[in-house]
Amino acid sequence: MTIEEKFQELNGIGEGAYMPHIYYGDPSEEFSLRQVETLVESGADMIEFGIPFSDPTADGPAFQEACERALKKGVTPERCIRGLEELRAGGVEVPIVVTTYYNIPYVYGIRDFLEKLEEAGVQGIIVPNLPIEEAEDFLKVSRKTGIDLIFQITPNTTVGRMERIVESASGFIYIVNFEGVTGVRGAVADSTKNLIGEVKTLTELPLMAGFGVSKREHAASLVSAGADGVITGSALGEIYMKNLENPEGTLPEIGDFASGIKRGCREGYSSRD
Repeated sequence: MTIEEKFQELNGIGEGAYMPHIYYGDPSEEFSLRQVETLVESGADMIEFGIPFSDPTADGPAFQEACERALKKGVTPERCIRGLEELRAGGVEVPIVVTTYYNIPYVYGIRDFLEKLEEAGVQGIIVPNLPIEEAEDFLKVSRKTGIDLIFQITPNTTVGRMERIVESASGFIYIVNFEGVTGVRGAVADSTKNLIGEVKTLTELPLMAGFGVSKREHAASLVSAGADGVITGSALGEIYMKNLENPEGTLPEIGDFASGIKRGCREGYSSRD
């Protein structure tokens, strides 16, 4: 199923989309596989599958530590691709969006990297440190492989830059709720809701809001304001990070968290004007 098809399905039944973000291999590859399965069983509509990187500049402390632990365990891009293949072989059917910093596909070779992802069953890719102004070569290859290249729009993105992004993007637009790095925050700012409204005037692509989403109420507020779904990251990671010796023991709590966020996505959709 493509990302576009998933949004069509959700719009048909009146639900916002939920996409949790995990970093593969933290604290183990086996746990990551079980975590994804738990998230899907608990209502996740898509999965954001992070490839650990040594300098994850867009991520907050929780995910920086996750990357460090995974890398110390020897997790490589090749092992991440095998993990993706295992998820598909194990019956995970929802769209998967890979997040990777540009250095990894650049060293790997952009064409080879994207072809490997396509073969592993990936539908989209987010490259946080690839600006739209430098994305032409990447876009050419991603379009040939059918993998959606997803861009972020922040509160400080100019209208001119927004227009350039929406002209090139596919899949969805990632709306960044706050400037800075990922992490758990308080209430959803009015500026975020205004940004959602502004971007909606420029594109018909779905909008997924992330950075700081940690509560059902956040999800409901964002979807009610017009976002087509939400992304969670650090809040999810902090659950299992409380028990790194036995992360499997936190899977029920992870499932409850995911169910709550998905419930907020439904509530937000039903409360739209």
